[in-house]
Formats: sequence, structure tokens, C-alpha cells
Amino acid sequence: MDLGLAGKSILITGASKGIGRATAWAFAREGAGTIHVTARSAPELDELAGAIGAEHGCTVVPHALDLTDEGARETLIRDTLDVDVLVNNAGAIPSGSMYAVDDAAWRAGWDLKVFGFINMCRAFYRHMCERGHGVIVNDIGNSAFNPDFDYVAGACGNASLNTLTQALGGQSLDSGVRVVAVNPGPVDTGRMETMLRQRAKVMLGDEARWGELLARFPGGRAATPEEVADVIVFMASDRAAYISGSELTVDGGITARRSVV
Repeated sequence: MDLGLAGKSILITGASKGIGRATAWAFAREGAGTIHVTARSAPELDELAGAIGAEHGCTVVPHALDLTDEGARETLIRDTLDVDVLVNNAGAIPSGSMYAVDDAAWRAGWDLKVFGFINMCRAFYRHMCERGHGVIVNDIGNSAFNPDFDYVAGACGNASLNTLTQALGGQSLDSGVRVVAVNPGPVDTGRMETMLRQRAKVMLGDEARWGELLARFPGGRAATPEEVADVIVFMASDRAAYISGSELTVDGGITARRSVV
């Protein structure tokens, strides 16, 4: 199936590892022309750019920066404003109860992810609407639909970003623009192990037993980054041309089970 992404320009935040990294590779396989990748780690971005460029021949431009730095963010926006697709992916809100996540950690998580997505949408959405085309894909998380006492900061943040997606995407197609969300459940990354260790300590009394919680997932496993990346790429493609203001959940049925793990 031709996704209509050949030659397109893409910006992916949080691209040095996990879903962001897998998404860069997925767009490259679909023939994207230029892929801008951002994260804080310059060596990881440089390695990614070299590997993708060598295998697929597309141009990969690394931007090592902290998206909470207003000056650095504004420079990134200026240098990438004309991209066809923006994938908001940067940010990891800490897990834990309201009492386990202190004010500083809560604010730091929201500054990078919640306000990070908002700031990027504010800049790119207006420009895309003015020129008459573009796609914003917000990679958020299924906790938006699974309110969880032990992931309250993330659940609240993700719920707000889904509402942002609906508010923008509900009107954007009138201007030729689409705004959509992808909501992964647990994904097999280093961050998942950290979260499951915290959950195992609460549920099982021993964080070392975190692997036992995998048996509670649909199919006995988490999603792979590549499985989520494929959905992001589809949602950004011409094949999803009439999808806007809505989200696609990729969690193997966790939300349908009305469970967290």
C-alpha cells in the first residue's frame, strides 16, 4: 500500500530512542525526503541520522536541544516550520501517586510533554492552516482513558492532550490540516521497565518482580516501538486523509478491558 509519504518532510520530537526512533525509521522506509529528529542527546541523534541515511538515502537532520528551553525551541520551530508532518513525541511524565510525585517532578513532566505539545501545536497548527496542508500526530498514551491513582500526573496530562487533539482536529480539516493522536499502552522500552518496577513494588511488594506483571498484558507482552511507529506513520499518511480530531489506541485491548495492567 502506497501511503503517499514519498518526498515528505517530517519533524519528530523525542526521536533518540523508543517510539520516536522507530518512527524515524518507519518514515524513512516509506520514502520520506527529509526527517528532522530532536532530543537532548546529540550522539544518539547523530548515530540515528547516519544509520538511516546510509540505509535509505534520505536526509536526516539532527537537532540536539531541550524543548523546555524557549530559545532553543523557537530556533527549532523557525528551522522546521515548513515540514509536512509534525510528530509530537517528546516527554515522559513520572509515575506514582499524588503523594509520590512531588510538585517539582509533576511540573517538570508537564513542562516537557503537556506544554511541549501545546507549544509546538501553537506554532505549527497556525502555519499549516495558513498554507492549507499539514498533519500533526500527537503520540500521547492510553492512560488518558485509564485514570490511575498510581499514574495520576500522566493520566491527567494525557487526558488534556487528547482534548487538545480533539479541539484542534475538529476544525482543522476545513483548512486542509489534520490533527490526530496515537495512544500507546505499555511499550517495550527502558521506561516501561521503570514504571513496572514502581507498580510491582506497590502491587507485589517487590520491584524485582516487575516481569510478572507482563503476564497481565494482552498476549502476555507489551507493544514494540515498531508497532506503535507503524500506526503513527499511517495516521500521518494520505491513507488516513479523513481522520482528524480523533485518536487511535494501540494497547492490545487494555483499555477495552478497563484495566491498567
